[in-house]
Amino acid sequence: MTTLLAGDIGGTKTLLSLFEANGLNLLAQVRYASADWADLAPMVRHFLGQPEALSHPRPSAACFAVAGPVYGGKAQLTNLPWKLEEGRLACDCTLEQVALVNDFAVLIYGLPHLGALQRASVRQGEASAGEPVLVLGAGTGLGVAIGLPTPNGLLAMASEAAHAEFAPRSDDEWQLRQWLLADLGLQRLSIERVVSGTGLGHVARWLMSQEKAAGDHPLAAEGRRWQGEEPSGEGSRADLPAAVAEAAAAGDPLASKALRLWLGAYGAVTGDLALGCLARGDIWLAGGTAAKQLEGLRSTPFSEAFLAKGRLSSTLEPIPITAILDPTIGSFSAACRARMLLLG
Repeated sequence: MTTLLAGDIGGTKTLLSLFEANGLNLLAQVRYASADWADLAPMVRHFLGQPEALSHPRPSAACFAVAGPVYGGKAQLTNLPWKLEEGRLACDCTLEQVALVNDFAVLIYGLPHLGALQRASVRQGEASAGEPVLVLGAGTGLGVAIGLPTPNGLLAMASEAAHAEFAPRSDDEWQLRQWLLADLGLQRLSIERVVSGTGLGHVARWLMSQEKAAGDHPLAAEGRRWQGEEPSGEGSRADLPAAVAEAAAAGDPLASKALRLWLGAYGAVTGDLALGCLARGDIWLAGGTAAKQLEGLRSTPFSEAFLAKGRLSSTLEPIPITAILDPTIGSFSAACRARMLLLG
């Protein structure tokens, strides 16, 4: 049996996994606190020395998805002092082949291999073979990557499109923009300030700032804790976006409006980015909100904004949109990339 080592490395946690190459079945997995380790190599050696890993053949290839840019086989992590290099990792960990890939761009390599339980349709359509693929991920921020078709499968291209300027489409969005610029002390407002899980919290805060009785709204105290204006008591989530989603599901008018505004902005940005790379091959929505907001993504506010592109609406109409439901998609995709190393 041939095995693969996959790593999903973030500033807070790192997930190391061992996969079977043939069926991409998970064999072993350990979660580590990233800051507890001086470098990735000692962590990898520790993982490969665990009984659950030792009971399987040593991996023939490895891919590490890292939270930061990757250039020429080297990576400097955004929130860790680690400086990684493919050749050095291969030597230090006794691995034959190693690849470093940006932690969002790596998702491109997993898309063709997702099973039915790992995905769900958001919008029906017909993908065009041999055309670019777009993946977006609204979580704490907004990730964007493009998959370019090649004879050897999709080639992942990282993107910073989420940091382009947010373009308001309505009076509400214009007022939201102006309020956020002042509230956050910004000179410009990027897309991910609105289109992200964090953005949903900001939209709700803006709406509460417009209401005379906003201080009495059930979400007001959660918002203050989320912003650090009040200490979080024991057992308090201090998670305004999650609280907004729950309140919207329960029928709260302000939370429902916040969610509609957020879904509209998300749909509009998805359409803009799809036009930017002519993503006729498929559009995928990842990130922590994809599974949590599946019904919202299937709703009219998202789909109407996605298609509202004037003369180019017909270009977007045939493109399907799919949500990624698997919370471990980063590790799975890294395993898919590692398998590609074996195939040359």
